[in-house]
Amino acid sequence: MSHVNIGKIYAAPYQAMLEFAAKAAEAGADAGLSPLLVELVKVRASQLNGCAFCLRMHCADAIAAGETADRLAVLAGWWESQYFSAEEQAALQIAESVTIIGDPGRLADRGVAIDGVLTEKQIAAVTWLAVVINSWNRIAISSHYPVHA
Repeated sequence: MSHVNIGKIYAAPYQAMLEFAAKAAEAGADAGLSPLLVELVKVRASQLNGCAFCLRMHCADAIAAGETADRLAVLAGWWESQYFSAEEQAALQIAESVTIIGDPGRLADRGVAIDGVLTEKQIAAVTWLAVVINSWNRIAISSHYPVHA
C-alpha cells in the first residue's frame, strides 16, 4: 500500500473522527472513568494492533496522567500481574475483545469479571473508547504516520 495520508487527502472524515473521539471521551468522563484507565485502554489496543504512532502518544499521555514505567512494562501481560485493579482488568478485557473481534481464537479467556465490576455506562464507554482507538490505529498505520526517536 502506498504512503498516502488519508486525513490530509480527505479532511472531512478525519474531522468526523476527531468529533467521534471527543464524544467517546465525553462518555468516558460521564461514566466516571479515570484518565489513567482511558489511556490504558488506548495503549493496550495499540499494542495489539502494532500502532507505534499511537503507542508513543498514549504511553506519554498515560505517564502524564500518573502511570508508572513498571505498569506500562507489564501491560502486554496485564492478566499475569497484580499491578491492575479489578476495574482496570475489566476495561482491558473489553479493549482486547473489541480489538481482536474478528479473531476470537486469539483472545484468551482471562477469567476477568466485567459485570459487577463496571457499570453498564462504564462498559459502554470503554467499548466506545476501544472502537475509537482501533479506528485511530488503522488511520495511523494505513497512512504510515512517522514515528521518530
